[in-house]
Amino acid sequence: MEVSGEGREIRRDGGHARGSSRVAATEDEIDGMHAAKAVSAENTDVNEDKSCSQPQEQKPGWKRFLAHVGPGFLVSLAYLDPGNLETDLQAGANHKYELLWVILVGLVFALIIQSLAANLGVTTGKHLAELCKAEYPRFVKYCLWVVAELAVIAADIPEVIGTAFALNILFHIPLWAGVLITGLSTLLLLGLQRYGVRKLELLISILVFVMAACYFGELSYVKPPASEVMKGLFVPKLSGNSATSDAIALLGALVMPHNLFLHSALVLSRKTPPSVKGINDACRYFLVESGFALFVALLINIAVVSVSGTVCTADNLSSEDSDRCSDLTLNSASFLLKNVLGKSSSIVYGIALLASGQSSTITGTYAGQYIMQGFLDIKMRMWLQNLMTRCVAIGPSLIVSIIGGSAGAGKLIIIASMILSFELPFALIPLLKFSSSKTKMGPHKNSIYVIVVSWVLGFGVIGINIYFLSTSFVDWIIHSSLPKPVIILVGIIVFPFMAVYILAIIYLTFRKDTAVTFIDKSDSSQIEMENGMRRSDGNRGTEVVPYRVDLADIPLPD
Repeated sequence: MEVSGEGREIRRDGGHARGSSRVAATEDEIDGMHAAKAVSAENTDVNEDKSCSQPQEQKPGWKRFLAHVGPGFLVSLAYLDPGNLETDLQAGANHKYELLWVILVGLVFALIIQSLAANLGVTTGKHLAELCKAEYPRFVKYCLWVVAELAVIAADIPEVIGTAFALNILFHIPLWAGVLITGLSTLLLLGLQRYGVRKLELLISILVFVMAACYFGELSYVKPPASEVMKGLFVPKLSGNSATSDAIALLGALVMPHNLFLHSALVLSRKTPPSVKGINDACRYFLVESGFALFVALLINIAVVSVSGTVCTADNLSSEDSDRCSDLTLNSASFLLKNVLGKSSSIVYGIALLASGQSSTITGTYAGQYIMQGFLDIKMRMWLQNLMTRCVAIGPSLIVSIIGGSAGAGKLIIIASMILSFELPFALIPLLKFSSSKTKMGPHKNSIYVIVVSWVLGFGVIGINIYFLSTSFVDWIIHSSLPKPVIILVGIIVFPFMAVYILAIIYLTFRKDTAVTFIDKSDSSQIEMENGMRRSDGNRGTEVVPYRVDLADIPLPD
């Protein structure tokens, strides 16, 4: 006890010579113990963090892929909307299989630009509308916003008319009344969201694919010649007076400008590690998902065109069906499925058409929301955004349905698809420039091969639009029966508009980007991610990857 007490006393004051060596040894031991504990704690932290990050790194690739599934499939619903079905049906009835190559080129091009939109969002952490706001002057920004909103409205017109056609088929409601009732679909959408939009999307997808199964079944029944179908897919051909306009309508229905804004925003709802490997993996997963979804859309569109072309050109076609084929619309297309479904063909077709129309409501609503938020920093409630867009789209649809009936409404769908095609450059050119810019994408910018292919295809579509716009208008002026003063007045209005359209495309193409949005976060962020991050509750080992909180409520699969 005495020695112990002496030892404790020596430790306190260190004043006795007899205990000086003991004191030195004790202090060294204490320092060594502290150092050992610090090293042990560090090793423990590293081991804990490694044990935390190891499961994430060793997670199977298919599980990491499933975590990114969702945006591509939601965007692909827009390729099966009533506008696509209308243009497909008329292309098959008027040109048989000759325009299948337009669908193939359009969907390949859609895959390229949709993947570029996804890459842009993943890499920059901003969607296309936000980048446009950061890059362009105020006047240009507002002009692009107006054009983007018009694209959403033009895409909503086929949904309005398609839903009205479905209500007419199912309940024999007049077309103009069905157009008015579509305004209530906003409230229906809002009500179903209370049960979960994922369930709503699943239901709509099932119903749309039911329609696809019907067309595939009819395709196996009518058995179109495989050689002619393959020739139509891979041999470009435009014959007939309406071939060019039908081809542009097909492209407009397939390659929608608002989808580019939508896809670049949807990918931000996924937690992507801000490292080179994390970004590259996410871009690859989104590409695979979009490729699969668009391949399914390609097969469905080919089936619709082939069925329409085979049935409407059959030798044993009745006079009644021949009249329907000469003026084929969504409202009269259910007879194409009677070989498979018999008397119930109209009911199944009407339900599937209703589902197809509502699917475009979802994509259009999301696109409108993010366009407004990105350009104007205004985030509206989804039901209010949908209601505003729907009210604007109901106007022309109601007028045309009252004056022109189902035939006029069908033509309005074609016109809306052509408007989308003409508006495409104002979303496509910024996307191509941003995704190829080192100041926007850093090391993740497009390769030279992607740049060449995307720009060639993009300017091919733009060139076709300009050619068709100019030649159609000149032809109309030459053959118009209107009084000359009226023709002169229309020319004074339209020719400057065409000049402004071309100059705007040239401006967007050759303007030098000035805004720098790429920030190399790989050094600091990757270290933090690899070492693990702690939540405020003190739990260790939970990896918190930064992502867009304002987009985290998008109802997609986790």
